[in-house]
Amino acid sequence: MRIYSHYIDGHETDGSQAQASLPIFNPANGEEQARVALASKADTERAIDSAKQAFDAWSKVSPLNRARVLFRFKALVEAHMDELAELICLQHGKVLEDARGELVRGLEVVEFACGIPHLLKGEHTEQVGTGVDAWSINQPLGVVAGISPFNFPVMVPMWMFPIAIACGNTFVMKPSEKNPAPVLRIAELLTQAGLPDGVFNVINGDKLAVDTLLCHQDVQAISFVGSTPVAEYIYSKASAHGKRVQALGGAKNHMLLMPDADLELASNALMGAAYGSAGERCMAISVVLAVADVADALIEKLQPKIAALKVGNGLEPGMEMGPLISRAHLDKVCSYIDSGIQQGAVCLVDGRNTLADSEGFFLGATLFDGVTPEMQIYREEIFGPVLCIVRVADYDSALALINQHEFGNGTAIFTQSGELARDFCHSVQVGMVGVNVPIPVPMAFHSFGGWKRSLFGPLHMHGPDGVRFYTRRKAVTARWPKQLSADFIMPTMK
Repeated sequence: MRIYSHYIDGHETDGSQAQASLPIFNPANGEEQARVALASKADTERAIDSAKQAFDAWSKVSPLNRARVLFRFKALVEAHMDELAELICLQHGKVLEDARGELVRGLEVVEFACGIPHLLKGEHTEQVGTGVDAWSINQPLGVVAGISPFNFPVMVPMWMFPIAIACGNTFVMKPSEKNPAPVLRIAELLTQAGLPDGVFNVINGDKLAVDTLLCHQDVQAISFVGSTPVAEYIYSKASAHGKRVQALGGAKNHMLLMPDADLELASNALMGAAYGSAGERCMAISVVLAVADVADALIEKLQPKIAALKVGNGLEPGMEMGPLISRAHLDKVCSYIDSGIQQGAVCLVDGRNTLADSEGFFLGATLFDGVTPEMQIYREEIFGPVLCIVRVADYDSALALINQHEFGNGTAIFTQSGELARDFCHSVQVGMVGVNVPIPVPMAFHSFGGWKRSLFGPLHMHGPDGVRFYTRRKAVTARWPKQLSADFIMPTMK
């Protein structure tokens, strides 16, 4: 059986020597397909040391030549698109077209990072004072690290490392131990593209590896995407050890559905936003705030679409939704459905019997009506194919619910009123907003991140904030005087 290990200094290590390992399951059939070696503290430190040794030379490579490595890497990913998509399906469970979409969205950040010569340009002012010039320089931090979740095993790492290494940093990636194969293949392609050994390293592991990254004196910054409790822990611990941190946490994304909305458009959008990737997206719509009497008409639209949803092995043609990542996660999501029923919500569609004879981790699309803000299924992130309908009296009531929620990751409004949509964009306390767009993930040249307990740290991910996060600014003031007299007052420009 294949044992996935670590990628350090330009090659994968021998996983058979690991002191501990975990099984990797095929979510579509429940079978153990491989194992992953868990890094010891020494393994993690070896990866950090490899990155540290590579930093001096890599940081001195011109931004143009760093970008050329990423150009070659982009071409290699495109050439291996089918192989990578299949790896994602085998270890995550999402359907093949969704896996390809993940790769495309990741490559958009690579394309953005290829423009790094322009993005790293500083500012220059001639003659800020008589005979004095001033300019700024954007310089890399050193060794930086990323910790990514299971739901996007390629896209989320690509939100991190392309910009980091384009800026001149070296990188240690800690992917999810549930699906490590795609990132290890990415590491091989980076080496093939000409990235020097040690610039990009991969450590597979558990809390021991994570804590080593958070506390190690040579790691300058940490990027994280995952649940809010873990994001809080990472932000607190890494910050206490003097590191720059961006930690993206959980979400409870609301769609505000107005009575004037195009219900066919909105219901089609909801099917993809709520049930795509089995709901395992931090930007999934999990709550519909149905204003006035629009809920009944929406349900009438949704129920036949849910009944027609094709659930199965993501590698099979025509599938629209695959399994959840693990048996434990399936059980957790099912417990939320139990909770919703016990607390009085109306379960219009119960997905728990979907493919009940399969050994895979399947859960069908589930739809609740009559959900109230006090219920657990409304308050907490479920991270599965469960959609809740909350009936509200008017726009102001719906807006207040969104703004009162502890999470502020993403939201959307479906309406034909430009005036209302404009007010929503201005007034809603959420980091990413869609207008008739159900999953408002910003393009790579903008930045991704939520508000409130969905983000810990001041900077969002990729885009301009990504460049700011992975660089530090140095300001230079220079003059070349022929003579200089002693001056004992605060210096001012003249």
